[in-house]
Amino acid sequence: MGNCECYCRTIWTRSHRFDHRKCRSDASIRKGVLMMKSIHVDTPSKRYEVVIGNEVLHMIDRVIDRVCPHVTAVLIITDETVASLYLADVEKTLHQTYDRVYTHIIPSGEEAKSFEQFYACHTAALTNHLDRHSLIVALGGGVVGDLAGFVAATYMRGIRFIQVPTTLLAHDSAVGGKTAINHPLGKNMIGAFYQPELVFYDISLLHTLPEREMRSGFAEIMKHSLIYDRAFFGWLQANVQQLDDLRGDRLQYAIQRGIEIKAAIVAKDEKEQGVRAYLNFGHTLGHALESELGYGVMTHGDAVALGMLFAIFVSERFYNQPLFYSSFRTLFHRYGFPTSLPSHVSPECLLDKMKKDKKAKDQTVRMVLMKEIGTVCVEQISDEQLLRWLYAFAEEGRGKCDSSDSRGNDGK
Repeated sequence: MGNCECYCRTIWTRSHRFDHRKCRSDASIRKGVLMMKSIHVDTPSKRYEVVIGNEVLHMIDRVIDRVCPHVTAVLIITDETVASLYLADVEKTLHQTYDRVYTHIIPSGEEAKSFEQFYACHTAALTNHLDRHSLIVALGGGVVGDLAGFVAATYMRGIRFIQVPTTLLAHDSAVGGKTAINHPLGKNMIGAFYQPELVFYDISLLHTLPEREMRSGFAEIMKHSLIYDRAFFGWLQANVQQLDDLRGDRLQYAIQRGIEIKAAIVAKDEKEQGVRAYLNFGHTLGHALESELGYGVMTHGDAVALGMLFAIFVSERFYNQPLFYSSFRTLFHRYGFPTSLPSHVSPECLLDKMKKDKKAKDQTVRMVLMKEIGTVCVEQISDEQLLRWLYAFAEEGRGKCDSSDSRGNDGK
């Protein structure tokens, strides 16, 4: 399991490059240091830290300098939305330690995970003469992290990069080393496993997120609790009655525990040959929905939440045991997640997309199913069974659909 500890000692004992002429005040630094926590991620290919704090962005250059020595140049890859909010502050802070800091801005949205943007990022790296001692900083959400990480994995056959998540959803995607771009026939089909040197998570950056994006990220936190930690699921039920409750210490703990769970699973199975597949709970249908509807129509988290609900629906029937699907449906509805399939999407089309899922074997769908909270398994399901359950799930949703569900189904 990821080991969470106070970050204070390590940063202060490695302050050998401190320059009073260009630094922040001692009080400012001390305040930031004391607010940071560190979770260790141990994988066969790399051991790195996830640093979590509140209002600690002004410390990022010092943390990078500690974990990534001898950096010759920095390329920040970010999107248009994040650039308008945080790029100037990050550039200013990095310039206090590094002479060569460059920026490449990509369009916002899932469409940026394309070969064209991948190529453009490489062009930016080449134009600015990055070498094998340079560093890529992925400043943004999951799209930026996936794209920038894949660029880092392939530029000169691999250079260092760090993740600076700016969304709640990225608490999941920034950890574990999955990097990718999309193909028209499937999401994340072109990519690599490539671990970052560091994940630097300032939760104060989440304050600008709209509700739909917070809800999207919360879906992955829910997923971590359902597949791994019954006690954490109970804590979420007790402390997050509605999405607005996810603030302050509750938000930081939820992120921290979600990352600890992800770190524990990745440590056992870095390249998804076994238990790491459990992290795809809800993603078999979720990715199919995103692909069928068009990326961005429904948020990733809403699609995964609906996918988890379907997985619970299927689990009850596959294992022939009650999992209280109706209670989960009520809970998901309370958080604002969609709880019924969009009426214009056919089960046949969804099945076709699900068969392209990376867990599929010989064109047969394999889904992560839940035996009980905290215990999941990967099961192979025939086309006939799955299609029957998709129709039943759609009918169940139509029978209980209300105005709130209709709002959720279009991803707004």
